[in-house]
Amino acid sequence: MRQAGIGTILDLVFNHTGESDLQGPTLSFRGLDDAVYARGQDGSLINDAGTGNTLDFGYAPVRQMTLVALRHFVTQAGVDGFRFDLAPIMGRSPGFDPRAAIFADIAADPVLADRVMIAEPWDIGPGGYQLGAFPATWLEWNDRFRDDVRRFWRGDGSAGALATRMAGSTDIFGPTVTRTVNFVAAHDGFTLADAVAYARRHNHANGEDNRDGHADEVSWSAGEEGQGRAEDVRALLATLFASRGTIMLAAGDEFGRTQGGNNNAYAQDNATSWLNWEARDRELEAFVAELAAWRRAHPAIGAPEVRHDLSWSDVRGDAMTPAAWDGADGFVMRVGDGAGVRVDRGRRCVEVLPPHQA
Repeated sequence: MRQAGIGTILDLVFNHTGESDLQGPTLSFRGLDDAVYARGQDGSLINDAGTGNTLDFGYAPVRQMTLVALRHFVTQAGVDGFRFDLAPIMGRSPGFDPRAAIFADIAADPVLADRVMIAEPWDIGPGGYQLGAFPATWLEWNDRFRDDVRRFWRGDGSAGALATRMAGSTDIFGPTVTRTVNFVAAHDGFTLADAVAYARRHNHANGEDNRDGHADEVSWSAGEEGQGRAEDVRALLATLFASRGTIMLAAGDEFGRTQGGNNNAYAQDNATSWLNWEARDRELEAFVAELAAWRRAHPAIGAPEVRHDLSWSDVRGDAMTPAAWDGADGFVMRVGDGAGVRVDRGRRCVEVLPPHQA
């Protein structure tokens, strides 16, 4: 992969062990050092991971274990970076602190300092949503990109919010460098194809009476549950590839994989969650390849630096004003390197004129 110019990002879960709560088995640190677990003032286990226990990164051996593991994967496996599950837990004491010791340790480590670090910037504990709060060298999953893009194409989101996300989410990450990891679907939740085919979850097979999984996904169907439009999938993908920052595409979404409306299929080790390579949509696959080639040809789109090279107009070439953004069904985004992107949810064919010069 490296010879082909493809790096490796390893997804790691350092926030808990598989020993659950006080009633769980002794499999890991419980049998070695019970102090690794975060506890409340009353001595009860803190459960910010939703698994029954949470590791305490204020305890030096937990940080040491983490650093040793990270160094191993870099030196022995050549890993280029890491994505951290429920990453706020790494900075809790018990509240989140972006200056927490583990972040400083990683930044100062000669093996790890130049690796890519990506945070899933939320956990289920108090104050657990920390999008935009991680160290300046870290990238962050941006769920507001996912939701604002989906809302726009569903028909109830604003063009202004979409433009903000496509421009790098400077309202979250600041005016100089964007640290956003843009995505429209991930391993949690609906697949991309299911997000435009199901307005609600269908998780009965999970054995929890359809109560598990997110109940408020931004999704829709084309009439009946399970019916989707190919153009909706393409619109979401094109928006992703035309947006500033790092982009992430969930495996299989490039060829239309479905989980039948199950948005919490982690426990389904069967055809529900497997990638069906034989049934892949080859036309969609080719479309995604074209999007990737277009993005590669316009590197300014993916640049992390927030450049003042974007201009916004309507299809007539008039600059977008605050009044024009209100209720707009689309816009034209132009990039300084010559790239142009027309966004229109009106499903109509229109002529796009060049921007008027002031």
